[in-house]
Amino acid sequence: MPRVGAEPIRRAALVKATIAEIGEAGTLDVTVSRIAKRAGMSSALAHHYFGGKEDIFLAAMRHVLTVYGAEVRGALAMADGSRARVEAIVRASFSDTSFRREVIAAWLNFYVLAQSSAAARRLLVIYQRRLQANLCHGLRPLVGDRACIVANNIAALIDGGYLRQSLGQGAADGQTAVDHVLGYLALELERATA
Repeated sequence: MPRVGAEPIRRAALVKATIAEIGEAGTLDVTVSRIAKRAGMSSALAHHYFGGKEDIFLAAMRHVLTVYGAEVRGALAMADGSRARVEAIVRASFSDTSFRREVIAAWLNFYVLAQSSAAARRLLVIYQRRLQANLCHGLRPLVGDRACIVANNIAALIDGGYLRQSLGQGAADGQTAVDHVLGYLALELERATA
């Protein structure tokens, strides 16, 4: 007889194991068997809960995006003013929760998967649109008509920070990434007031 309430716990364990396996391998070339073993269950059970490897990975990315979204919402709730809102989004993008080795590897592989998977592409588009909208909203009072252009550039710098870190050696340095993006923001704000 199945244990009542075990499914959410097992699903969460599989999601966590997926992120860890991709982080360790640096690629999506991990098997459901390896993911299931790390989660402490059989590959048959993993397939039962998610179907296939792509479904498990998409669930893992939904989890990553949910955690990121909660961090952004929390940071925005504490922000006072437009500039503080933009800075809060940038800082949340490179928080210790989001900007760690295994999550960075998952993001890189997510972008690759989005080129061939309609479901991954939809999820990526949702993330990009929300980021763009939040940044545009915060930037409009600061830079006027250039808000969406500057927002697009900040989003590209955030993505670039993840890409550079995924290709680099050593521990993730979120503060340096934040400093780079906020340095660009400062230049745009100077331009707007000149």
